[in-house]
Amino acid sequence: MSAHVNITMFKNFLLVITAFFFSCNSASAVIKIHLKEHRPEITFSKPPKGSWIRLFDGKSLNGWHHFNNKAAIKNWTIENGALVCLGAKGTSGSGDIITDQKFGDFELRWDWKVDKGSNSGVFYHVIEDSKYKRAIETSPEYQMIDDVTYPSKLEPYQLSGSDYDMHVADSNKVLMPVGDWNSSKIIFKSGRVEHWLNGKRIVKYKAWSADWKKRKAASKWKDFPDYGQSAVGNIGLQDHGNKAYFKNIEIREL
Repeated sequence: MSAHVNITMFKNFLLVITAFFFSCNSASAVIKIHLKEHRPEITFSKPPKGSWIRLFDGKSLNGWHHFNNKAAIKNWTIENGALVCLGAKGTSGSGDIITDQKFGDFELRWDWKVDKGSNSGVFYHVIEDSKYKRAIETSPEYQMIDDVTYPSKLEPYQLSGSDYDMHVADSNKVLMPVGDWNSSKIIFKSGRVEHWLNGKRIVKYKAWSADWKKRKAASKWKDFPDYGQSAVGNIGLQDHGNKAYFKNIEIREL
């Protein structure tokens, strides 16, 4: 075989190899373009600001833990899609549960009811620290209680819907009979706070104002310097030793 033939065959081989690699690169480019055009939708680990977040899924205690305690929750259960406090806080003094997440400005809404003689509440901006024994030492409370047949005398600031021991619910309040569901919400926006009950705003105040400080100094919170001071914290549900029911617990950041 002549040298000329060998050179010609070599050139043809190079052309075949080049064409093969060019074909592969083109296919890769097509595949890359195809993937780019069909990327899955972006998912968020946390819903965008303003979206409603379900704090209770109706079937589990996921997203909740005991205040200052990560032990298994035994004093709360699920009944017919409701999160139920069994009123068994025990000797620790706190059976309260709080969200794993923290919130600043928010709108919180939920449905609730209590048994005859029961007492409970909702906390917000809870601060966890070993120096606190209970969530209520740092956080305001939306009071939930049997206004009518509670076994001891109640002061106005202890009645349902009130900002406990700070702001009394207005006289326009409509409370459902014991055993029936109520609908409530709390709005916190740049220190401006509203409590709502069954479609009516019943409390309105400005946190950290001169009036707020005066009320605190005259309340049981005068001995708790960190009460109500934080603008960010967990949402909490109170175990006051009585049975209480919660459902449709949702929040959105403002």
